[in-house]
Amino acid sequence: MSSPGSTSAVAICVDFGSTFTKASLVDLEAGSIVAAASHRTTIDTDVLEGYDACLALLTAHDPRAGDAPVLACSSAGGGLRIAVVGNEALVTAEAGRRVALSSGGKVVLVSSGEMDAARFDALRSAAPDVVLLVGGTDGGNSEVLLADARFLADAGWAGPVVVAGNVDAQSGVAEAFGSSGTPYVLADNVVPKIGVLAPDSARAAIREMFLVHVIGGKHLSERADFAAMVRGATPDVVLSGVELLSRGLGEDRPGAGDVVVVDVGGATTDVHSVIEVDPEDGSVDAGGLSREVVATTPVTRTVEGDLGMRWSAVSTVTAMGGDEALMAAAVRRQEDPSYLPDSDAELDLDEAIAAGAVGLALRRHAGRSRVVLGPDGRVVERSGKDLREVDLMVGSGGVLRNGRDGVAQRVLGPSTGADFEDGWQLPRSPVVVVDTDYVLAAAGLLASVHPDAAYRLTRRLGDG
Repeated sequence: MSSPGSTSAVAICVDFGSTFTKASLVDLEAGSIVAAASHRTTIDTDVLEGYDACLALLTAHDPRAGDAPVLACSSAGGGLRIAVVGNEALVTAEAGRRVALSSGGKVVLVSSGEMDAARFDALRSAAPDVVLLVGGTDGGNSEVLLADARFLADAGWAGPVVVAGNVDAQSGVAEAFGSSGTPYVLADNVVPKIGVLAPDSARAAIREMFLVHVIGGKHLSERADFAAMVRGATPDVVLSGVELLSRGLGEDRPGAGDVVVVDVGGATTDVHSVIEVDPEDGSVDAGGLSREVVATTPVTRTVEGDLGMRWSAVSTVTAMGGDEALMAAAVRRQEDPSYLPDSDAELDLDEAIAAGAVGLALRRHAGRSRVVLGPDGRVVERSGKDLREVDLMVGSGGVLRNGRDGVAQRVLGPSTGADFEDGWQLPRSPVVVVDTDYVLAAAGLLASVHPDAAYRLTRRLGDG
């Protein structure tokens, strides 16, 4: 770490979380955390009040924080809520759901089929911040996409819409939304052809809508500097940090290889993975068949809304099939989400719930493989993402960052190993670490403006 008297450049990286606002002062030359602070997110008044408290603590440690540039991400006020409106449930709507998740959003609705009054009522009830409108492959069917756009326009839908369907329909969609005044952005098709998922353009468009419409629309702060400092939704920023951790900055600055990150929160458990996907994987020649109509992508994020340490503790233990003692502990935690364990026995219970959440979330993210008998004999049928060759597993969340010695192996270790029943494709022998300094969010914020500093931050995890 740099000393407080150092003259090297610094920046403040802030995550306005749903519960806590976390701020780090980063030495940009060393790529290290100089100081860190946290405060309850002051969603009830002005979110910058919590940030001001963090800034005071950082400045007391290092005066350079007083005039340091600030980059922030936010999931305060419920984060980014996305509704996916698609054509066909198994293809375009599913592709839209995956893209929405990788963009840092909480998917509050997936609607497939042509929009009608009932589907529109469901959309309004879901109250999304952004609608992701998808449908058709390029050069294919555009009728449903156009009909959905015209229905939303005629119904007076006023929320922002990202259009990422058949590019042949773009002019008609633009005409419909232009006449209704609906804010919209046109992006490349998320499914340009069957078996291909192209998320990057839509992710960028969703980020644009989040910054322009959502941050200001939630009225989280009356001060203009809040909108100026926010660069994206927290999960989207973290995923950028995970990509940098995995891939590095080129041959001379390599990444850690295939990476999976599990963030165990109070309400959700999020899994981010960046894995080099074999273009032949899933084919008969490669010894397997894929059940995926929408292609697996190297960068994936899933959110399990029923798995968590506090607000979702009961549903977590239910899914685990936990005993009476663990269920009683889950009930106590769900009734009092601010509860902090006060004994080794209670810490054991916390770790047991966390280990269950991690195992379930990883299985849902990864999918499984099994031997089936087909026309060509015995083949391996695979679904989901194959995590077996992951090089690095990173744990995040308060239960891990603030845990006792050995907590990583107790919580994450049970989800690693060579063999799992039912063919679950979980990591076999990864290096297991905990993001104790919360560097992934900071790295994601710095990646585009200070890539060298961001890379040095991620290497602190990559080096184990």
